[in-house]
Amino acid sequence: MKAIITVVGKDKSGIVAGVSGKIAELGLNIDDISQTVLDEYFTMMAVVSSDKKQDFTYLRNEFETFGQTLNVKINIQSAAIFEAMYNI
Repeated sequence: MKAIITVVGKDKSGIVAGVSGKIAELGLNIDDISQTVLDEYFTMMAVVSSDKKQDFTYLRNEFETFGQTLNVKINIQSAAIFEAMYNI
């Protein structure tokens, strides 16, 4: 299983630490990560993977709830969606 996680919100300390901790807690591995601050807004994109099949509804709910604690929006999408777009 491979997925793309995006994080957007007003910049503050601890966002990367919090999100990466949640990723690990959910049994996902960070394969690649990029983050930047645009003006005063934090943006992050991470490619994550897992050897096990994951329930995306569960993961979305977990990240959405966790994002509220950091005042950021966290989204996760299957990488298969992006791969399918390129195969059309």
